[in-house]
Amino acid sequence: MIMKLIDRKGVSLIELVVTVAILSVLASLILPSAQLITKRTKELELRRSLRTMRTAIDDYYRAYQDAVYVSKTMPIPSAADPKASGYPESLQVLVEGFDFGKVDGTKKRFLRRIPIDPFNPPAPGEEPKWGLKGYADDPDDDPKETPEEIDGGLFDVVSLSEETAIDGTKYNEW
Repeated sequence: MIMKLIDRKGVSLIELVVTVAILSVLASLILPSAQLITKRTKELELRRSLRTMRTAIDDYYRAYQDAVYVSKTMPIPSAADPKASGYPESLQVLVEGFDFGKVDGTKKRFLRRIPIDPFNPPAPGEEPKWGLKGYADDPDDDPKETPEEIDGGLFDVVSLSEETAIDGTKYNEW
């Protein structure tokens, strides 16, 4: 009897159906968790990008304040002149750098490149797009898409994505 089982070749239809059913159940359990892991990874990348750009904006502001109060080279910001807020005009200024009135013309750079929004990636050949908020803009206003639309310098950046995060918040509210 044992020799008959060992010599048998192939599998029965029942064995095949059971195996396919087990694999289907396993796949249905793994697929949603894989999608959740992918979304969580994109969320981490978005948080990192926002933190990097916001830190660069704050560093630019500090460098501007140092140039104004220590070197006395630039106009002091005032409520009457929101253009002299001390914030950069655009994200591109953070990449290209700014000289802060230095005689030798050396520029201080704050970003190597503009990060890409993982939930709103640009088309090939285009610059990354972010929602921009100005220093003099109303905080409740929608973010602008171009630096020309903001008032008083670039104060904050947000995602332009309308999607909802895992925690239930909108990405453009982060």
